[in-house]
Amino acid sequence: MSAMSTPSFLLSLSFLFLSFLSISLSQQPPKGYLIDCGATSKTVNDDREWLPDEDFISTGSSKNLTVPRLFPTFSTVRSFPLQNNLRRKFCYTARVFKGARYLIRTAYYYGGVNGVNFTSPPVFDQIVDGTFWRVVNTTEDYRKGSTSFYEAVFEAKGTTMSVCIASNTYTESDPFISSLEMLLLGDSLYNTTNFDSYALSLVVRHSFGHNRSLISYPDDLFDRYWEPYAENVSVIASNNTPSVSGFWNIPPSKIFESALSTDQLEPLEFRWPPLSLPNSTYYIALYFADNRDSMLSSSRVLRIHINEVRYISNLEVTSAGAAVFATRWPLEGQTKITLSSAANSNASPLINAGEIFDILRLGGRTHTRDVITLNAMKSSLRNPPLDWNGDPCLPLNYTWTGITCSEGERIRVVTLNLTSMGLSGSLSSSIANLTALTGIWLGNNSLSGTIPNLSSLRLLEVLHLEDNQFNGDIP
Repeated sequence: MSAMSTPSFLLSLSFLFLSFLSISLSQQPPKGYLIDCGATSKTVNDDREWLPDEDFISTGSSKNLTVPRLFPTFSTVRSFPLQNNLRRKFCYTARVFKGARYLIRTAYYYGGVNGVNFTSPPVFDQIVDGTFWRVVNTTEDYRKGSTSFYEAVFEAKGTTMSVCIASNTYTESDPFISSLEMLLLGDSLYNTTNFDSYALSLVVRHSFGHNRSLISYPDDLFDRYWEPYAENVSVIASNNTPSVSGFWNIPPSKIFESALSTDQLEPLEFRWPPLSLPNSTYYIALYFADNRDSMLSSSRVLRIHINEVRYISNLEVTSAGAAVFATRWPLEGQTKITLSSAANSNASPLINAGEIFDILRLGGRTHTRDVITLNAMKSSLRNPPLDWNGDPCLPLNYTWTGITCSEGERIRVVTLNLTSMGLSGSLSSSIANLTALTGIWLGNNSLSGTIPNLSSLRLLEVLHLEDNQFNGDIP
């Protein structure tokens, strides 16, 4: 942080935005998918329908947990086989609106599903399309008897989106998942982020003055989770709440019912988020509303510092509310937020809520034609490899079994090696569309039918089709 201590440099990175945009709101439940992983039938919880997961994934096994008094959605999991510590991914795929923004939330409750030899949950990876999202480590939450939640915001780059569970070298037992939510967000939410190149991975979201249960749908129209803030700080109630239609991110009005504050004009300091952050760049959103009667003439004007670096000066907070966003703010380690009254303010500082997201650089996508072709090949096989799901080439450590890919901006499939994989079925004629292939090895399987015309594969150097059950002429 020492190299970035000058406020002007930080502000040039951070692009601070004040939100006062009017937006029409709908009281409809958020559109998208609520997927009860491992379930075999639809269920209704809190007046919302959860779907069984069989239409979204073709691998893994459904398992029931025997833990009493579990929330119904967490009573089943889908478990995925761990084999020889191979890096393999297993993907849920859903149809989406291309260009739309989605909240992705995964939930995990282990419940000892991997047996008595594995008392602690496995540690594994999460992937969205071709982007590594984060490591899933639910050990601490499970020790406390809690469910672990992970949330991110991604823009759909195509008409389908894949959310994948992936075993890694540090995975010691079968990875699993309890539930998956893919919820459509309004166009204004987090719209200061360049979603062409980045996604947002939630670190924390707190309602600072709230000390009761989690705030979610229907209070939050997009079913975001606002956690109560448990630190020992002064909380004040509000005499009024602003209309949330004036905020780009449309927070729930309930977060404005109470706030952190001080009794006098002295600065308000608190550690937030309440964990040490890895060195990265973050999106920060802070929400404020004056809790006093709107007819009062006195002003509440704030100066905000993060780790002693100026975040914003002279933020006027009225009963109509205000929000301030930093789209790219570097942080590392413990973080201290300091709110102080500006010279022209005669009211103490306060804050209602905040969100912090880690900014993820997107990992790219395999060439669309290659993806379509490989899925057609998968459909023609009776027993394709289990990990033929999601993006074929990305992330780099999670390419599909038997595939190698090119590097650079245009990712193509360059070799296909499924020798001695026990495959049956036919070889799809669409393989001729994999025009970057230099080698095909499909020997020693039980493939049948005719051999497709491969004359379009002008880069092909090696072809092995021996020891199968093909018939007809060789093109």
